[in-house]
Amino acid sequence: MCKVITISNQKGGVGKTTTSVNLSAALAALEKKILLIDFDPQANTTSSIGIDVNVDSKTIYDFLENNSLSDECIYHSKLAYLDVIPSHIDLVGIEIESVNMIGREYLLKNSISKIKIKYDYIIIDCPPSLGLLTINALSAADSVIIPIQCEYLALEGLGKLLNTIKSIQKIHNNNLSIEGLLLTMYDTRLNLSNQVKKEVKIHFNEMVFKTIIHRNVKLGEATSFGKSIIDYDVSSKGADNYLNLAQELISKN
Repeated sequence: MCKVITISNQKGGVGKTTTSVNLSAALAALEKKILLIDFDPQANTTSSIGIDVNVDSKTIYDFLENNSLSDECIYHSKLAYLDVIPSHIDLVGIEIESVNMIGREYLLKNSISKIKIKYDYIIIDCPPSLGLLTINALSAADSVIIPIQCEYLALEGLGKLLNTIKSIQKIHNNNLSIEGLLLTMYDTRLNLSNQVKKEVKIHFNEMVFKTIIHRNVKLGEATSFGKSIIDYDVSSKGADNYLNLAQELISKN
């Protein structure tokens, strides 16, 4: 049974793309069949996983426009169990093109319905906004992971995201649940990191993943080489964190 998980936070720079790429890679390393969907027009997930997109490449835009092209839009990554649907700046056009379309919130849900059977998990990386693309991703998902960076104003905007999730649950997807809040960019040397960790756990308790993603130079280096942390340095702290997160996710499900 496939589980669709959206990684979402309207704040930028919280480790959303890093988590999408490396959680997908860690699950694949544990021999789960994964489809990673880059649903952000900035296409950072696409470049972070080492996929080159050119004018002739089929992307998530083509997948939404004509899901009969699904095989052409799915690319195999360097990891045996990890497939990717890349993104492109063209994706910004979907919002304008679908303005008068009935059911435009379900474009992604309808497109992935026929391919879900092939995978154990589908991971969707969202743009840092609460627009139509994020609403599509949440409408298509079974659950959402919310990355929260252990930095100043970490909880700013979280209330707005949680309200959006409640609205989606009421109107578009009553099966949507919160998989968990994920603390990222944690630095044990900083009082602020420990303060944020404490505050999030007081407010959200059981909703917070036990695994914490530590600030790690190797995670940034891996991205610049177009590799997941599993490909780049499996012995690093970052790889260890994401493998622990993958195992925690599997055991929860």
